[in-house]
Amino acid sequence: MREAEIREHAFAMPLTSPAYPPGPYRFVDREYLIIAYRTDPQKLRAVVPEPLEIESPIVKYEFIRMPDSTGFGDYTESGQVIPVSFKGRKGSYSHSMFLNDEGPIAGGRELWGFPKKLAEPSFRVETDTLVGTLDYGRIRIATGTMGYKFRPADIAAVRASLEAPNYLLKIIPHVDGSPRVCELVEYYLTDVAVKGAWVGPGALELHAHALAPVAELPVLEILSATHIQADLTLGLGEVVHDYLR
Repeated sequence: MREAEIREHAFAMPLTSPAYPPGPYRFVDREYLIIAYRTDPQKLRAVVPEPLEIESPIVKYEFIRMPDSTGFGDYTESGQVIPVSFKGRKGSYSHSMFLNDEGPIAGGRELWGFPKKLAEPSFRVETDTLVGTLDYGRIRIATGTMGYKFRPADIAAVRASLEAPNYLLKIIPHVDGSPRVCELVEYYLTDVAVKGAWVGPGALELHAHALAPVAELPVLEILSATHIQADLTLGLGEVVHDYLR
C-alpha cells in the first residue's frame, strides 16, 4: 500500500478493517434513564479536571439504550456525568462510561476521548418500573430504578439540557507510554428531537469495584429521576484546552 493510499484511508484502526465508519452518527429512539444525586464535594473535585469548574456536588448517573445508531448498531451504555462549567458555559463532563459494543468503544475513545470501557449494562421496563443495571463481568455494580412515566417533564428544558456543551478528557499515549495527546474536548448533540420525557420517583445503588469505581462518588441524596426518548446526532468535537502546552 502506497503512502498516499494510507493517508487517504487512515481515519481509524485497523487500517484495512476499521472498528467504526466515518461520521456523522445519528441515533434514533435513543432512551435515557438519568438519576441525579448529591455526592461528596471533595471526592467530586478530585476527579473533575481543571479548568472545568463545579458549582454543586451533583452527579447524574445514566443508563442509555441506543437501538438504532449509525455505524454502531444496537447497544446499551451506563455511566456518570457531572454538571460543570467552562468559561461561563454550563455543560457536562463525562466521568465514566461502560458499554457492550466494540465499535462505539473504539470510536468514542479515538475520536472524542469518551472514557468508555467494556461491561454489561441493561435498560428495560419491569411492569411499572424502569430498570437500569450495570455488571462488570459477573459483578453487579449499579442498579437504578424509576417509576414508569409518572409525570410529564418540561420538554423545552430537556431539549436545552441535551443541547448544552459536553466535555471530555482525551488521552492518547505515545509509543513510549508518555502522553502524546492530553486535551479537553468540547462537543455537542445536534438535530435533537425529543419524543417524550418524564420525571418520577427514583433510586440508585452503587457497589465498589476496583476497575469500575462508580461507587467512589457515593450517593448521599437522590435529587431527581428523568426518562427521555429522543433522536439526535452526535457531533464531532473541538479541542478547547491542551494540557501539554
